[in-house]
Amino acid sequence: MSAGPPAPGRLYLVPNLLGIVPPEAVLPQKTIDIARRLRYFVVETPKVARQFLKSLGSDHALQTLHLSELNEHTPPDRVEPLLAPAMSGEDLGLLSDAGCPGVADPGAALVAAAHRAGVAVAPLVGPSAVLLGLMASGLNGQTFAFHGYLAAKPQPRAAELKALESEVVRTGATQLFIEAPYRNEAMIDAVLSTCSPALRFCVAVDLSLPSEQIVSRPIGAWRKAPKPALAKRPAIFLLGR
Repeated sequence: MSAGPPAPGRLYLVPNLLGIVPPEAVLPQKTIDIARRLRYFVVETPKVARQFLKSLGSDHALQTLHLSELNEHTPPDRVEPLLAPAMSGEDLGLLSDAGCPGVADPGAALVAAAHRAGVAVAPLVGPSAVLLGLMASGLNGQTFAFHGYLAAKPQPRAAELKALESEVVRTGATQLFIEAPYRNEAMIDAVLSTCSPALRFCVAVDLSLPSEQIVSRPIGAWRKAPKPALAKRPAIFLLGR
């Protein structure tokens, strides 16, 4: 009697660091231990993934690790085949460039495919800029929405900010968004020139890093105070009341 196919492995959702910091300063030991033993990964950017895995001190030589790429350009029909190691019985890690896989990250497509295929999904604990920023903002943490990147051009961006302000006024829900680090200061200028002075605005920079900085106050107060230096620093922005 021939043996059946092996039981599927697990898909571990491995949080990445939010910047250059010792992994043990941010990640629980369980997360580090599991990530160290994995040999198969689906990653957003292989170079970034290798840097992270090197900092962890993988149990395996880096050149022997199997890294498959999944990003915003991956066609939908190429996602499910990335589960091949798990379907053959190997545990598989999903790794974002920063923060938690599946949150503001293309990895959600692989997680959905794993559920359809009967592969167990195991999220590991680690930093999420969305949640850390919300926790530290003092804004409504019961109802909130994350919008990713807003428009880069001034007029569409101003229209989107006014729409977010309307949502805050209508529902009380905190509105979160991000920007490319080199455009952070332009984003702050846009918020301060577009939104009501009574609206609360939080800027959370370098979360979980030694240079972490979090400022949360009404826009009217922002207009009177010196702005933090944000060029080239990863930040998340929050509007609320």
